[in-house]
Amino acid sequence: MKKRSVSALLLSSIMMVSLLSACGGNANNTADSGNSGSAGNSGGGVKKDTITALLPPVSANYQARFADMEQEFNTLHPNLTLKIEPASWEDMTQKLDTQVNAGSPPDIAWIGASGLSKYAALNVLIDLNTVLSDEIKADYDEVPMKYFQLGDAQYGLPAYMEIHTIGGNKQFLEEAGIDWKSIQQNGWTYEEFRDAISKGVVKNDSGETTRYGFVFATSGVASKDYLAILAKTAGLPDYFDNDLKYTYTSKKFLGLLTAIREMVDDGSMPKELSSIDAGKRWNMFLTGQTMITGKGLSAFENSARLNNEKIKANDGSAVADSIEVDYISLPVPTFNGADYIPTSIVDGYIALRGKKEPSEEHIKNIALAMNFLSSGSIAANYSNELFLTPITESGRKAEVLEQFPRNEDNVAAGQAMMAKALPARTDIPTDLAAEAIKIETEVIIPKLQALLADEITPQEMYDAVKAAAVKSFGEDGVVVD
Repeated sequence: MKKRSVSALLLSSIMMVSLLSACGGNANNTADSGNSGSAGNSGGGVKKDTITALLPPVSANYQARFADMEQEFNTLHPNLTLKIEPASWEDMTQKLDTQVNAGSPPDIAWIGASGLSKYAALNVLIDLNTVLSDEIKADYDEVPMKYFQLGDAQYGLPAYMEIHTIGGNKQFLEEAGIDWKSIQQNGWTYEEFRDAISKGVVKNDSGETTRYGFVFATSGVASKDYLAILAKTAGLPDYFDNDLKYTYTSKKFLGLLTAIREMVDDGSMPKELSSIDAGKRWNMFLTGQTMITGKGLSAFENSARLNNEKIKANDGSAVADSIEVDYISLPVPTFNGADYIPTSIVDGYIALRGKKEPSEEHIKNIALAMNFLSSGSIAANYSNELFLTPITESGRKAEVLEQFPRNEDNVAAGQAMMAKALPARTDIPTDLAAEAIKIETEVIIPKLQALLADEITPQEMYDAVKAAAVKSFGEDGVVVD
């Protein structure tokens, strides 16, 4: 384990935030409190300010370091207080929306960049362009930075960029005769994937399936992931094409829905797929009940490795009935003859306003705290735990608290997939994006659950989505092919 001293940690952080301080965030000229932006003087004429943040468990030790992060920020800026409220992944969005609707949101909140338009439509986002210097902006990689832009406005800062993959059990893949190294670099079509997962199915003497070829979490917080990730590789990279026409009315969408139903009907996926959440999905993978799991994340390699170590130690802390697994990162297959386009997930921090307009000084302090959270040593450590490369230059240069062993084939696969990631769409109007999210929430997600449960056909789901899209965007506002 490689550790650094507290002094090195503070020095790294001081260097990290000094540029932002130079852009106008003078620590001796800040607002007094929260989103009110009201100014008040303390002893010596120094204005105090508190910046609040609502943050989920980004990595294994992220929330455990909140107290240290708060103290470090206050040490760097004695007149500023960073107050972090933890949230689980399950209730993060609900908590945030409740606070937004009450008119008292946190100054900083964690969201997936795909949800940016939702809060822009509510007019609660703060454009940080005037308080972020060119030097600070240059620290962030251009592609993830754009994911927190709408038009010319910079509503937040990215924390990391990840490619959603699927993950395979190396032993099972090889037993099924699957050339996973070639697939990592060259990808595979739906037809090739369908054949592969059928070979991964194992039945007992009674004909009961003891291992599936493919399991994907489709319940709970992962309810929209399955369709959204597969759509990227089915020729539907976004809800809107370059002419701003809604794309899920394309016959490509129907083709994808048909494929989703086929994989269940084939027996390669469980019939109860609609009830499998992220926890059960991962448990099935570690206990050998599936050859391939989704969605896959880079950090799952480390999770599998840690469970392997627990099994070897025989200390009873491993997942019950789990087996040793070498996790192999794989690209999502392509559908409809489309090119491979990975699902790029850029999560990060947004700046929010409440009922009262924040002062310019308070906005500067929000930006200061947001940059502190998303770059340098903090970003280096959560990125390291997630097996991701930091998306800031300061993060790439910072030391980390612990080094982890990596599968070099997975590293190379991740680089190959990341190279095909598309830049963010900043041209989609907020009202269109918000309407698309409404269709997703009210039509697509519940209809997908019904499709997976074999309650409706692919055609019926397609017709329902198309009807909702025409109602929202008009006959001329949707793709017809």
